[in-house]
Amino acid sequence: MTPFDPISAAIGGALIGLAVTLLMLLNGRLAGISGVMGDLLEPGTLFKGWRVAFLVGLIAAPFLAKAAGYAYSAPQMPESWAVAIAAGLLVGVGTRISNGCTSGHGVCGIARLSPRSIVATMVFMIVAAVVVWITRHGMGG
Repeated sequence: MTPFDPISAAIGGALIGLAVTLLMLLNGRLAGISGVMGDLLEPGTLFKGWRVAFLVGLIAAPFLAKAAGYAYSAPQMPESWAVAIAAGLLVGVGTRISNGCTSGHGVCGIARLSPRSIVATMVFMIVAAVVVWITRHGMGG
């Protein structure tokens, strides 16, 4: 794990805020990943170009950062593919139930003072804390 760097975190947060603000101002759209991806896969959705560019940017950014000389650590993956697949399915079901993902609710929804997004983000954070506690303490870790 890399050490916490408040300057990099502040710059990253400002860039995320700028990106979602520009997307809202220029396209009138929220920058929630599940919504962007879901609309991209929807057959009748028009104007898919910006959605493709958004997702390609998310995937390309760490590779471009590494090419520019920035160090980053590889994510820790579970030993079991079954765990990874189950986790992905649970995240997918959760985003459908809550009508959005952490980025949509946490960044865009809270900024708009959406009560639904505030509650959803609180639930995300509480569940994340419980899962971390269980995996670190409740499962023999």
